[in-house]
Amino acid sequence: MAKNPKVCVVGSINMDMMTTTNIIPDQGETVLGESFTTYPGGKGANQAVAAVRLGAEVIIVGAVGEDEFGKSLKERFKKEGINEEAVDVIPDESTGVASIILSNGDNRIIVAPGANKYVTPEIIKKKEDIILASDIILMQFEIPMETIEYTVNLAYEHHIPVVINPAPYQTIPGSIIQKVTFLTPNELELQALKKSANYEAICGKIIETKGSNGVTFTLPNGEKKTIPAYPAKVKDTTGAGDTFNGAFVAEYAKEKDIEKAIQFANAAASLAVEKHGAQEGMPIREAVIRRMQEADNKK
Repeated sequence: MAKNPKVCVVGSINMDMMTTTNIIPDQGETVLGESFTTYPGGKGANQAVAAVRLGAEVIIVGAVGEDEFGKSLKERFKKEGINEEAVDVIPDESTGVASIILSNGDNRIIVAPGANKYVTPEIIKKKEDIILASDIILMQFEIPMETIEYTVNLAYEHHIPVVINPAPYQTIPGSIIQKVTFLTPNELELQALKKSANYEAICGKIIETKGSNGVTFTLPNGEKKTIPAYPAKVKDTTGAGDTFNGAFVAEYAKEKDIEKAIQFANAAASLAVEKHGAQEGMPIREAVIRRMQEADNKK
C-alpha cells in the first residue's frame, strides 16, 4: 500500500464570520440578515483540512494572533490531525478574519490579514527542514508575495513540486511563473493571468477551475482537456475551490497523475458545496470515492 503523501501548506489562517441574507445591501443600505456564524477558515487552513481529510499527512506553516481566535484555530488543527507546530503566534496582533456575505448560494468576501502578513521569508527559513521533508507544497495569495517567491525558489532547488492557487489574484513575479509546477486559477483569475507578459510560458501549468463547467487543463503531450463537474445540490460555494486544491495536491502527490488527481478533486468539490461553511463541508476520502463510483455506475 502506498504511504500517505506529505503535504506542506504554506498559507493563511483566518476565522470566517458568515452572515446569511436574502438581500445584498446597496451602498448605504441596511438590511436584516438571516443568521450569523463563525467558522475556521483562511485559504491555507481550508486547503490543509481538505488534504488531511482526503488521506494526506499535512503540516501547515502560517501565523495566528495572540487572541481567542488564534487559540481556537490551533486547537482545530490538532483535532483534524494537522501538524500545527509550524504555526507561529504573533504577540499583540489579531488573527486574520474573513467577513462573508452569503446570499442565494453565492458569496462575497472581505479578508483582513492580521497575523498572516507576518508569514515572511524569515519564517520560511526557520522552517526549511519541515518544508523540505514534504512531497508537495501548496500555497495561495493571502500571505506576502515575497514569502511565496522565496518558498517557490527553495522548493525548485530541491525538486519539490509546488501548486499555487492564485487567489486573491495579484501580479505574479516571473521567477514564480518559471518555477511553479501548477497554477489553479478560477475563470476570473485566469483572465487576469492572460494579461501577464509571461502567459504563454505557463499555459501548460494552468489548471482552470470553472465551477459547474468543470476543470480545464493541459496534458503533458500538449492536449487541452476539460473534465466535467460532478452534479451537486449546491447550498454554499464557500470553500469549494479550497477543497479542490487540497484534494488535488493530496491525490497528485500520491499518484503523480494530473488527470486522476483532477477527477478526484472535482468529486471532492462537488461534495463540499452541498454543506454550509468552508471546512464544515469538506468530505473524507471514502465519501469522495463513493461519489466517483456512483457516477461511474450511472454511465
